[in-house]
Parts: sequence; C-alpha cells; structure tokens
Amino acid sequence: MSEFTHFDESGRAIMVDVAGKDDTRRVATARGAIHMLPDTLGRILGGQAAKGDVLAVARIAAIQATKRTADLIPLCHPIALTRVVVDFAPETEVSRIVCTVTAETVGKTGVEMEALTGVSVALLTIYDMCKAVDRGMQIGDIQLVEKQGGRSGHWRLPD
Repeated sequence: MSEFTHFDESGRAIMVDVAGKDDTRRVATARGAIHMLPDTLGRILGGQAAKGDVLAVARIAAIQATKRTADLIPLCHPIALTRVVVDFAPETEVSRIVCTVTAETVGKTGVEMEALTGVSVALLTIYDMCKAVDRGMQIGDIQLVEKQGGRSGHWRLPD
C-alpha cells in the first residue's frame, strides 16, 4: 500500500504538490444509496413531494457540490471540472434510490473526491426534501466505483 500523501515528515497536514504532474484526462465515478419507506419513494417517483421535484433538485445539488469540493474538504485542490453526470436509479423492490455521479477533468489531480462529494450531497438533499414524511431514511453505501487517469491508471471496484 502507498504511503499517506497529505502529511509532511513531521506529521503535519499538507496540500500535496502536484506541480510536477502532467495534465491528463481524469474520470471518477462514485455511488451511494438512500433507503426509505415505500410511500416516500412513491411520492418522489410520482412527483408528489411537498418541496417539489426531489430528483431534479438533488441533481443540481450534486453538480454544485462537485464544483465546491475544495471548499468542503480542506486538502483538496480546486479543480476545473469539464463534465459532471448525475444519475438516479430507483429500486422499488428494496425501496431505495441509488445515486451515481461521474466527474471529469483534464488536469494534474484526480476527481474522486468530487464524485464522492456529489453523491453525498445528492443523497443529503433527498433526505432534506423528504424528512417531513420519513425521518428514518438511511444514507449509505457511498463508495468510489471507478477512476481513470493519472499515474495510478485505471481502477475499478471489484464485483
């Protein structure tokens, strides 16, 4: 396993120096899920949530979050994203919505944190918009699914 990169030789937190890295195309995909009552899922899918179109708002929240990741995660580099895609997959049989976010850039550092932040904020937005009818919703399974580009190359979560 590689060494931690966000600490200097004295153990102090540092922002990694990426100046010597080449600009390459970098892509990361993350996903997570929110479990809810069947009635809550039905309201979301039927467009009957009191606060409006839950998935449309969550999609915009995810995109905005990817762009603000460096403001939220202290040692992340600000990144000029070139593309963000947000998808929602309702799974009625288990009463949950799976969110997948793919972030892309051409730059010196990866976009894993941007994709993970996008998923997290999308799911939190769903919770916020539906908490009046279902406070027991559970957010989880947030993970990196795939990353491409940079020195470490291609990585995919094993099946």
